[in-house]
Amino acid sequence: MPLSPDSPLPSHYQLANLNWHPTVDMKVQSYALEQSTKQLRNETEQLKKENARLAAINSRLDRFEREHLSGSTPPPSTEDSYS
Repeated sequence: MPLSPDSPLPSHYQLANLNWHPTVDMKVQSYALEQSTKQLRNETEQLKKENARLAAINSRLDRFEREHLSGSTPPPSTEDSYS
């Protein structure tokens, strides 16, 4: 199949189109999706670990508040009560 000289694309672009293989594009896209999925899984694991760490901290804070703040008297007022 001869390439037309009045074609809008230069001949090397026409040759590239003739040599194009859709399976290569699909493999590249598949690899990119696999990498994205792997990255999202890693980020999800990191977020789960961070959530567990924050839950433990919140639990300790709640326990501290129950033990130390529930039975204590409120702090003194800063307003002058003699006026």
